[in-house]
Amino acid sequence: MTQLRLVYPRRYERRLEEIYEHIAAENPAAAIRTIMRIREAVERLALFPSIGRSGRVDGTRELVIVSTPYIVPYRVKNDAVQIITILHSAQRWPSTFSGIV
Repeated sequence: MTQLRLVYPRRYERRLEEIYEHIAAENPAAAIRTIMRIREAVERLALFPSIGRSGRVDGTRELVIVSTPYIVPYRVKNDAVQIITILHSAQRWPSTFSGIV
């Protein structure tokens, strides 16, 4: 089984920090669990890049993070999985990610 390279933009890391801080204000243990769920799910993309559903934005896929309200849009290109960002499922979805990546 071929493992793809995971490419993370700075925006992804900033979103993880924002999510952690938001949840930790009320429940630090839940914040840690949520961040771990996101990281573990995203790491699985290296081996299983097709596990996400087809994306709402052309050329993307979406990884729904189980037991959280978060979705990770990504692209598969050549030998890499390009993580785009992390979005809350209730927020307005962008029509393009060109300004994010």
